Amino acid sequence: MSATQTVATSNRVAERLYRKRRIVNRIAIILSCAAAIFGLFFLAWILWTTISKGIGGISLALFTENTPPPMQSGGLANAFFGSAVMCALAILIGTPLGIAAGTWLAEYAGARKIGTVIRFVNDILLSAPSIVLGLFVYTVVVAQMGGGFSALAGAIALAFIVLPVIVRTTDEMLRLVPAQMREAALSLGVPQWKVIVQVLYRGASAGIVTGIILALARISGETAPLLFTSFGNQYWSTDLTRPMSSVPVVMNQFTASPYESWQTLAWAGALVLTFFVLVLSMIARAILLRNKTSND
Repeated sequence: MSATQTVATSNRVAERLYRKRRIVNRIAIILSCAAAIFGLFFLAWILWTTISKGIGGISLALFTENTPPPMQSGGLANAFFGSAVMCALAILIGTPLGIAAGTWLAEYAGARKIGTVIRFVNDILLSAPSIVLGLFVYTVVVAQMGGGFSALAGAIALAFIVLPVIVRTTDEMLRLVPAQMREAALSLGVPQWKVIVQVLYRGASAGIVTGIILALARISGETAPLLFTSFGNQYWSTDLTRPMSSVPVVMNQFTASPYESWQTLAWAGALVLTFFVLVLSMIARAILLRNKTSND
């Protein structure tokens, strides 16, 4: 075979391979776009259903009146208050523990075997069904108190959901801080704890705060853990040792009822909760973009 024939054969092979790659590429793009459109369609459908059914229940009474008896008007003031209290307590419990654990993993455990094992266990806890965590807290807290449901037990259950999120975020963000910053501070004789507090936390603050906000967004809609811990309360309650109402539990109860007034309140609560999560997500995105802009 002459050199000319060899070159021609190579060109034909290359052309066939190029044509095959273009076909595969187009198929992949079409499938990707179809998957995106499929997901966006159902997301838009869910949002439209929530808005169309919930907007009718939005009123001042929704935020000022307590959950009503059947066939009567009312609001979700006690549920909003209960959700805010338990979510705030969960963040207060989970944030310092999560930051401390994430700091230990990033700065002291490193790549050692114990660090790998703890990260693996944390990932399991991160993906664990929330109802399992609720049953665990029911067993070790509620049942030990004689079956007494309480807002504190609900906050502990939510804290177990917050904890692995913040641990993972803190660990990842601290490991992303350049090693030169650690070395420069340590070379000046700065103690390790001061390096962590004054240097590393500042460099990773945007990512850690974002993780806390996303953890708050996640627990704000959790229902299963609260069914086994805080249970619910039709009245306004500020006692952390007693059952306390929450928006997800009220929604779960009202949507399964045959009363139209309760169903309207449930959809209104779903709309407010969706808007709250949207705002938290936008805040987290804004923090990340601001940090990226300042670094650039």
